[in-house]
This record gives sequence, C-alpha cells and structure tokens, in this order.
Amino acid sequence: MILCFDIGGSRIKAGRAGADGVVVPLGDVPTPLGDFAAFTGALAGFAGDWTQGIAISIAGVVDPDSGRIKVANIPCLNGRNLAAELGHALRHPVWVFNDADCFALAEAGQGAGRGHRNVFGVILGTGVGGGLVIDGRIITGAGGYAGEWGHGPVANAALAPWFPCGCGLSGCLDTVGGARGLERLHRHLHGIDTGSVAVLEAWQADDPVAAQTVMLWRDLLAGPLAMVLNVVGSSIVPVGGGLANVPALIALLDGAVRANLLRSTDRPLLLPAALAVEPGLVGAALAGLAGLSHG
Repeated sequence: MILCFDIGGSRIKAGRAGADGVVVPLGDVPTPLGDFAAFTGALAGFAGDWTQGIAISIAGVVDPDSGRIKVANIPCLNGRNLAAELGHALRHPVWVFNDADCFALAEAGQGAGRGHRNVFGVILGTGVGGGLVIDGRIITGAGGYAGEWGHGPVANAALAPWFPCGCGLSGCLDTVGGARGLERLHRHLHGIDTGSVAVLEAWQADDPVAAQTVMLWRDLLAGPLAMVLNVVGSSIVPVGGGLANVPALIALLDGAVRANLLRSTDRPLLLPAALAVEPGLVGAALAGLAGLSHG
C-alpha cells in the first residue's frame, strides 16, 4: 500500500493505493508555503501503519541526476532534494514526480491512453505542459524537462507577437496556448479583456469575434504539437487542464494537428482526459508502486 499526494500551491490532496493502482482519496489540507517542517508534518498526518512508500505529484521539475526540485509556488521546497529529505524525516521511501508527467502516466494506465504504449499527455490549463510515457514509464530526460513542449521560442511570430514568458524566453507556446494565453490573444486581436470561459462560450455560440481568437489559438498550437508528435511517435494524446473541458475545442485542435502530421490517421489523436479521480494522485500512485516493486 502506498501513500500518494498531489501537491499544489494552495492544497495538498492525499490518497492511498494498493497494488492494483486504484486510489482511495484521503482528503486534503492547506499547503504550508514557507515552512518545511510544517510541510513535512502535513504529509506525515496522512501516514499510517499500512504505508510502505510515499509518492508525490507536484508542479515542479525534478533533476533526475541531482534529485533537486525547482518549484516556483512553494518556496520552502525550492532547491531541495525533496525525496531524500522527506524520506529521512518520514522514514519511508519517497518518490517525487512532475505533475504533468503524473497526468500522462495516469491517463496511460487508467484513462484515455490505456492500451497505448506511447502516450504524450498534454496540459492546457493556465499554461501549457506535457509529459511522455513509453511502455508504462515516465520519460524525464536531461534536467527532467522531457515533455515540456510549452517552452522554447517556437510561436509563429507572423500570426501573433512573441509575448515574454515566465521561463525567461519569449515566443513560448505557454504564453498563448493556455487559458491566460487565449485571453492574451483575444486582447491582442480585439482590445477586449475577457475571461477564457466567456471567449469559448461566445465561440460555441458562433460569435465571429471569438471565432477569430480561437482560430488563431488553434493555428499557433497545431504546427508545434504536430512536430512534437512526429518526434515522439505517440499514438494517443490525452488532454487535461481547464481548456479540455470544452470537447469541441480539443476536436478543433485535433483536426489541425492531424492535418500537419507525417502519419496519416482518420482516428482522433487528441482526446479529453478520461479519469474521474484526480490524475495527479493516480499518476503518483502508479509511479510510486513501480518504484516500490523495484526496491
């Protein structure tokens, strides 16, 4: 039995899972942001006699060589070898994984990617993220950055300005591809400050102003995502995040991506995520159970 956590900047969600990978939620608590001892105590509060290991999904990047994590929204964790320090404090083996990687693993094991050996999971939430799973294993790559297709100066400057990105570069898909990016594009095209939900509702109601924004969004993302899929060769792309709650939007992007692929396919490639249970918990559990089985 493994204890799993999905850790965000406001809440820590907990669950437990047995060898079958089925997660039973255990509740949630506020995330201590500036106090590592309090953070450790919050996790310890969920442990029991049944706990054999602890697996964590978090919005941060873990360097697979040093074990150190980069996490912007929880200052007390940034720069730590989190797995080693928590393992020492909690007296259990600890594994720490990027949340997008956990999402991809969850969907590959129990969601829309089930039955596919090569799954690229895409997050279209506040920003853009991703994770790659091959043969049931998370692929992390150098520095832990594999799957991060939202960064790099690749946006089409002929279609929209190269907006500065929080990563330090400009022209990243992260600046235009998520919910904030859709709002940024709407403001750029029309001078209107409107939330992403309102823009998408207007688009689905055949509003031509919103349609122009959504089509630009599609055109900016489709080419780069098709290039990524040409490289990694995934046969399915589960999509999570807030924008995935609009199936028509994912279908629109799917058609444009498949039109740019080398491999011709008439079947949908991008599909909304299928898991009802928190994918961060499921992915962490699956990855942790794999770590437990390998000692």
